[in-house]
Amino acid sequence: MGKKTFKTLDEQIEIFRSRGLIINNEEKAKDILLRENYFFINGYRHLFMKSWKETNFIPGTTFEELYAMFVFDRRVRNIFFKNLLIVENNIKSLISYQLSKKYGFKEKDYLNPNNFSKDPIKIRHVHDVLNKVKRQIRVNGKQHSATMHYITNYGYIPLWILVKVLSFGIVSELYGILDFSDQQEVAGFYGIDTEMLEVYLTILSNYRNLCAHEDILYDHRTQKCIPNNKYHEQLNIDMTDGEYNYGKNDLFSVVIMLKSLLTDGEFKDFINEVGYEMDILSGKTSTLGINAFLNKIGFPENWRDIANLK
Repeated sequence: MGKKTFKTLDEQIEIFRSRGLIINNEEKAKDILLRENYFFINGYRHLFMKSWKETNFIPGTTFEELYAMFVFDRRVRNIFFKNLLIVENNIKSLISYQLSKKYGFKEKDYLNPNNFSKDPIKIRHVHDVLNKVKRQIRVNGKQHSATMHYITNYGYIPLWILVKVLSFGIVSELYGILDFSDQQEVAGFYGIDTEMLEVYLTILSNYRNLCAHEDILYDHRTQKCIPNNKYHEQLNIDMTDGEYNYGKNDLFSVVIMLKSLLTDGEFKDFINEVGYEMDILSGKTSTLGINAFLNKIGFPENWRDIANLK
């Protein structure tokens, strides 16, 4: 494998052209590459190739289309991110309320291992997760004004304050070790079963971190799949070998999860915002038809219908 060396803007342009990309305005393309980074923009090239094995662009693909996809992913990533933050905050609030109400508001009370799952398989995980939480108290407790206030003035941190310094990943793990009755209380708020919510939180924390670090969103796939649910069936999503083609471990699976975890108003706003960006992108890309584009990002053609499903 050859070494990757620095390439000037002229050389970057030449690489794109050698692979069949049409560049109508070279100076504008150079300005974009300098501001946005060749590597980041080039990460969207696979959408405009016949397969992942291809190195050349589909004939007729322009730099403007490639950049439009980059901008689309950025804007949609921001839309998903702000809605994932809503879910994160809601879950933190629900868990802190349930544990504080049932076990008390001091760390020694709500972090008592006896409050959590008694499943022999989870015993070690219970202690690991609680140690992570306690480590966050030691590391971040004095760096956040609210937690520092409670440490200084009261000598303890209530859970409804502590959750501010806990990551979504740790909170999702915390849910996974809750006593079953506490999981039921939290999952019941959303009207879904406990196991499904545990899967949802694990996957959503992955997407939340991806959005926060501005990684490519449109083609991300997770190792875990969400369980089949009524929305797959109601949308009549195509299946292959008994598995749904969309909405299992792709970006549309996040849409399905958000359908269950956001309020109706929040979700409809979310769908409208994503749809608006889809419409803009559709007007800027002629090489790929909208249905081919939806297929590549993992959305069924009737994806907007989910906003009106019950």
